[in-house]
Amino acid sequence: MNNAKLFIISAPSGCGKGTLIKELMKQFDVFLSISCTTRKPREGEIDGKDYNFLTVEAFEELIKNDGFLEYAKFSSNYYGTPKAAVDENLDSGRDVLLEIEPQGAFQVKQKCKDAVMLFILPPSIDSLNRRLHRRAEQSGETEEMIQKRLATAKGDIERAYEYDYVMINGDLDLAISDLKKIFINAKNGGEGLNDFSAKNMKDRIDEVLKNA
Repeated sequence: MNNAKLFIISAPSGCGKGTLIKELMKQFDVFLSISCTTRKPREGEIDGKDYNFLTVEAFEELIKNDGFLEYAKFSSNYYGTPKAAVDENLDSGRDVLLEIEPQGAFQVKQKCKDAVMLFILPPSIDSLNRRLHRRAEQSGETEEMIQKRLATAKGDIERAYEYDYVMINGDLDLAISDLKKIFINAKNGGEGLNDFSAKNMKDRIDEVLKNA
């Protein structure tokens, strides 16, 4: 029996979802979908690893051929989740993970009703602010860019109520344990995950948004 699941993980920028996903993939055979984009590669980015870098013409051809589970256009560049690799892995019995923002996540959910949606919260907006400033010391992002990320984060967190599960990345070891539990149990119908249901996490979402 094919029990492969499509998992969608969303979190504000700076919330540490990349670190959590890497830890998950160390222990489970999961296919991490690589997004397509028409923007130019940044220094150090590798085609086929960080993104699939496409021309506008190639991207729009895929759109015409229904080649994306979701796509959007930001700052004159397309971004999208290619359908073929996701379908191939699911059909072969391999779980698939999408790391995308809420707008794309709900597009995918409309097409893939059985997809499991997980939102990762920061402990607070203040903690997210501190993380973004620490990261900016290395990336060189300006204060204006950080504030834009925080504003986007607030909008993203407001969508957390609509996800299947919500968890917090405060303590890394605990967050890794929570993510593994959600991953394992969600494949079996969600047994034992009531504490992580968006309904039961409402107060925590409210608390984070209160000081946003």
